Amino acid sequence: MKILSFLFALLLVVLHGAAGFAKPQKPFMRCGYRGTFCFPGMCPRGNAYLGVCRSGHSCCKWL
Repeated sequence: MKILSFLFALLLVVLHGAAGFAKPQKPFMRCGYRGTFCFPGMCPRGNAYLGVCRSGHSCCKWL
């Protein structure tokens, strides 16, 4: 019975550790140069969305 509880605990540890690898993190965009800027929320009309800035805002580019 002790082996069964040990295996169950080991299974929980393995599954908990694997949960972090399920979704790889995207690198943040380097914004603020060559016509790019960070904007809270969606990019303003007439600007292209490039990705996410370090602050969590949208990285946009003037068109």
